[in-house]
Amino acid sequence: MSNEVRELVLRTRSAEAAVVLSAVGEVDMVSAPKLSSAVAEALSTGAPVLVIDLSEVGFFGSAGLSVLVEALEASAGRELRVVATAPVRRPVELTGLDELLDIYGTLEEALAVDE
Repeated sequence: MSNEVRELVLRTRSAEAAVVLSAVGEVDMVSAPKLSSAVAEALSTGAPVLVIDLSEVGFFGSAGLSVLVEALEASAGRELRVVATAPVRRPVELTGLDELLDIYGTLEEALAVDE
């Protein structure tokens, strides 16, 4: 069972003016490149808002933090919003990335900003 939980599953969809990239599983050294590629692909759509939904991520390591920094740098001129629960929010806050990123508790909150 632990292998299914650990594997990172990514899904991208459009929602209003945003592209939502949802991740389920764990983000570590092995899975971070997969997340990084998905972020780059989502940014390439040209949507003005990218929401990275990490609410179903159970582990978020330093490699995941690097992906968020890359996403922030690559999203110049666009809005980047991150949905994070405790396993993701804690490392983000410990590193001070929460000062640079727009963090939301739920996907609904992240998408409601424009309404």
